[in-house]
Amino acid sequence: MNTLLRILPWGMIKLLSIVTLITLIVLNFYGLYTNKFYFFKFDNYIFPILSIAHFVYLYVIWFKVRENEYPDPQMRNLEYLLYVILFIYVFQIFDTLYILSSYTDYDASIIPKTFIPMGSLIVTLYSLLIFMTLVSFKHRKVLVGEYKFMDVNDNIDSWQ
Repeated sequence: MNTLLRILPWGMIKLLSIVTLITLIVLNFYGLYTNKFYFFKFDNYIFPILSIAHFVYLYVIWFKVRENEYPDPQMRNLEYLLYVILFIYVFQIFDTLYILSSYTDYDASIIPKTFIPMGSLIVTLYSLLIFMTLVSFKHRKVLVGEYKFMDVNDNIDSWQ
């Protein structure tokens, strides 16, 4: 695992995560079947809202590394929230794969030519995001430190 952390340093993981999140936010509004963007569907705004927690987590790690601070309960809770959001990323992968598997259900003239390439891109980006999130958890453990549940009260006021 240490070799992986040397190959993918924290700065690269942070930058790739931000670019991947922004790309997925844009592609979240894209309709695979129609090759159009839909901005008035409520479902399309769920991922951008949840990605705010991911952006905040990346910022918190960056801040803790830059200021040489210890982890605190707020950071731990944010990371636990990101564990839940990881399940949503996995759901998005399976949802996109389900849509891609419906390719043979429709006439080839109805499905746009971008259906398979864009669907594959979305699945790849979600998979990459999950991988980078897990690597960022490891970077947090190495660069910021482990969560000490017995010493929770020692760092309780670190954001004040």
